[in-house]
Amino acid sequence: MKIGNREFDVRNKTYIMGILNVTPDSFSDGGKWNCLDAAVAHAKAMAEEGADILDIGGESTRPGHQQISDEEEIARVAPVIEAVKRELDIPVSVDTYKSKVAAAAIEAGADLVNDIWGLKYDPEMAGLIARTGTACCLMHNKDTTEYQDFFPDMLRETAECAKIARVAGIPEDKIILDPGIGFGKTREMNLETLHYLERFHGLGYPMLLGASRKSVIGLTLDLPADQRLEGTLVTTVLAVMKGYAFVRVHDVKENLRTVRMTEAILAAGREK
Repeated sequence: MKIGNREFDVRNKTYIMGILNVTPDSFSDGGKWNCLDAAVAHAKAMAEEGADILDIGGESTRPGHQQISDEEEIARVAPVIEAVKRELDIPVSVDTYKSKVAAAAIEAGADLVNDIWGLKYDPEMAGLIARTGTACCLMHNKDTTEYQDFFPDMLRETAECAKIARVAGIPEDKIILDPGIGFGKTREMNLETLHYLERFHGLGYPMLLGASRKSVIGLTLDLPADQRLEGTLVTTVLAVMKGYAFVRVHDVKENLRTVRMTEAILAAGREK
């Protein structure tokens, strides 16, 4: 898979997507990076620590978040994307579900659109991604935690996202899927999803796991967001063992070391 100017071996490796929230209210790091200089400095730090992609978001999507206007979101993300692309040779993702924001981000240099609604929120998003040749990550999400049959329903709903992309003309080699840990799921559903991550491979696309510091870790370990590193690393090990191509994380250095160690152990087993 090609994202920006970089080729990714999505069959054999797990890559690090570093999170850069330029928001005042994100659940874990709100307010830390929401001025341009701080955001660019953090982007550089994550790149130096080994991030393969940077995911830049301008609106918090934590439970109970306050939706902001397209204009405000664009004002937050576009200057940061421009600055990061100017300073660093690294693919950049924009974390948005709004086509106007995505269009401005792509114009500013974004290489991937990370849509938490999997193209189901904004009917213009799929066409925009197809026209611009941008890669996309499509996440499973829904307004409620009610399902007739949880796992089959979730797989079907995730497959619908990929179908919307294909119908719009997005090439299959530009599509990544995400099971949506923390979205439209109870704690128990999130744990079940993590347990059966491999089931998503039946959909036929590279997978991304975004579980970093999420509530499922906090609720399970009874820990605040800034103390969830160890729990996050467990989910990263699972992602590598179950063949996920990307992990979206806050703590790049620690997760990269975890990925490399897990990959080394798995490779040793394959050599026998």
